[in-house]
Amino acid sequence: MENWGNPPFKQYGDLNKSLKNVKDIPFKILLSHDPSHWNKEVIQKTDITLTLSGHTHGMQAGINLKNKKWSPIKYKYKQWAGLYEHHQQYLYVNRGLGWLGFPGRLGMRPEITFIELEN
Repeated sequence: MENWGNPPFKQYGDLNKSLKNVKDIPFKILLSHDPSHWNKEVIQKTDITLTLSGHTHGMQAGINLKNKKWSPIKYKYKQWAGLYEHHQQYLYVNRGLGWLGFPGRLGMRPEITFIELEN
């Protein structure tokens, strides 16, 4: 769907319009750039199973070890990297490949995600 973000980012997307012709499809995947969209309009308000987002880049800095992940971006975004679940609805936030502002990354490696769906 078209970009949906918290200000100062624009909210061009219309989730109801995006869902209009897919009511009978049981497994829905939503591509929504900003992960905060999941909390505000997706979980408990739709039957979208999987939302794929990015936007945060893990703030391009942080700690990402086995069971520990931390980045200062967590103070702005509740979901900022990895997989999240809420009552059979899932959000995956990819850390991305590029950068914004600072031309590099510190402890927050770029990411390409492979998701295999099984029946």
